[in-house]
Amino acid sequence: MARYPSRFEIWLIDLNPVRGAEIAKIRPCVIVSPNELNRHLKTCLIAPLTSTKRHWPHRVPLVFAGVEGEIATDQIRAVDRTRLQKQIGHLDRETEELLSARLVDMFRYE
Repeated sequence: MARYPSRFEIWLIDLNPVRGAEIAKIRPCVIVSPNELNRHLKTCLIAPLTSTKRHWPHRVPLVFAGVEGEIATDQIRAVDRTRLQKQIGHLDRETEELLSARLVDMFRYE
């Protein structure tokens, strides 16, 4: 059975080509789509990691591979799974919970 990406795993993902202000290059990204979707779709939802710290309210601070940065929730996108190159890590429980809370807050209907 083919392996599918799991929520909160960190993968190297090729985000090129991009347009305008989209975040670019091959970079670590967190899988944010639920596993039920990841198992059945050929796409997944990802949030890129960046070492550029903006301290914006919905970004999630983290340290990954010894580098301080943020999960850029303002750059979430759907990508074809062929863009996923290699799984390189997984978020810790505390960061998973913070990311989930920030996403709920971002998409809250007011």
